[in-house]
Amino acid sequence: MSCPSHFPPRVNKKMDKSAPYLHPLISSTHNFYIYPPTFILLGTPNPKIHPKLSPLLMIMAHYYYHCDSTSSSSSSSFSRDEWRSFRSTASSKSNASNCEERAIVPCYSHPHYHCVATLKTQNHHHISCLATRNNLLYAASGNDITVFDLSTLKPIKGAFNGSDSSSAGFIKSIAFCDEKILTAHQDSRIRVWKRHRLVNTLPTLKDKLRRFLSPKSYVQVRRHKRKLWIQHNDAVSGLTVNNGFIYSVSWDKTLKIWRASDFKCIESVTAHDDAVNAVTVAVTGRVYTGSADGSIRIWERDDQVGRHTMVDTLGKHSSTVNALALSKDGKVLLSGGCDGVIVAWEREGGSDRMVASGVVGGHDGPVLCLISLDGHDLFVSGSADRTVRIWGRGESGGWGSFCCLAVMEGHRRPVRSLAAVPSESESNGVVSVCSGSLDGEIKIWRVTVSELVKAHHRVQWKEDVLHD
Repeated sequence: MSCPSHFPPRVNKKMDKSAPYLHPLISSTHNFYIYPPTFILLGTPNPKIHPKLSPLLMIMAHYYYHCDSTSSSSSSSFSRDEWRSFRSTASSKSNASNCEERAIVPCYSHPHYHCVATLKTQNHHHISCLATRNNLLYAASGNDITVFDLSTLKPIKGAFNGSDSSSAGFIKSIAFCDEKILTAHQDSRIRVWKRHRLVNTLPTLKDKLRRFLSPKSYVQVRRHKRKLWIQHNDAVSGLTVNNGFIYSVSWDKTLKIWRASDFKCIESVTAHDDAVNAVTVAVTGRVYTGSADGSIRIWERDDQVGRHTMVDTLGKHSSTVNALALSKDGKVLLSGGCDGVIVAWEREGGSDRMVASGVVGGHDGPVLCLISLDGHDLFVSGSADRTVRIWGRGESGGWGSFCCLAVMEGHRRPVRSLAAVPSESESNGVVSVCSGSLDGEIKIWRVTVSELVKAHHRVQWKEDVLHD
């Protein structure tokens, strides 16, 4: 039995009992989850099923498929046929070839948006993370990173080769710091790359040697286990870089801040009561974190105490917060969660306080990723319902007037990651968006933003006339 190379955001067991694609079996301390109908053990860099457990797990999978799926069918975004096809593809390599023969969901052409290309990584695994820089697309799939030249849409040979990726753990996030590339991994480490070659691992050896003799440098992570406070002790779920600092969040409930000049960890904060799934930082240095406890917390540095302190808590989601996206000016924040809802948060008046301006909309499944399109006041979301949606201001363009402008279909599995492609044609209102899915495909969408917004305004005007 093969195991999926995708690890979804950590969910809160009490709040998300009916999460459509991730069901906890026992306590989170064991990191054991059900990924229906394939069972995997999370907690090691390379998850696998022990041979002695396979018969028992198969019986449990059979019970889950025939009994539990009927009770949770209303909340699940996957049909019975999809689970059957997923189970058949996971059973053997021979059946995997049949999966490729199934009919592919067509990418419907639209006057204002369409799919211009479909890419696949060399290992054909699930796409867990995407990032773009200098006309290059970085696609994380399992332990590997494939780099595509967006001008030719072909992979660059030799990139990230020769590195010890087998023990690196699945890649969950990619960020850029000057000429270096940072990757967050399932094995609780952050790796630093230069010219696509591994040059360092965070925390650095120098940083650990400075602290290992001091008892004050250790924190209790389990009942009989202590670790240096500069180390994450669970999967690093998010990374972002801002003003010379690196911000990382983890399933160990912490937010850590690193100095980009020497990669020294300068601060660690217990940010939430449960796993932290997302982080974003405004140009002012204000930090936003989203967690499996269902809350979004805002952090600012207090110069008097010399560390970040929590200044506000935003709570509107009924379940796990999976993704956050912040506008370039920091005035608008969008959050998406396992409840399938996207909430818009905006500054109240002239203050820095963020309040919910309304529910933007939602998906038919959990929202797994969110990005903002700089310069267009638009946001893009990806979901377990296999769609990519664009959100923007309505005709009024005022406070709390976000609505869905487009629904882009074509993926056969949940959309796990998104990345915007900087382009010279952005001045003409044309942008490109990359979406990575659990079907192993990366789709590049070209969107004519100006025409899309105009068309939406025309539809709104006609609806208002009919109502009048």
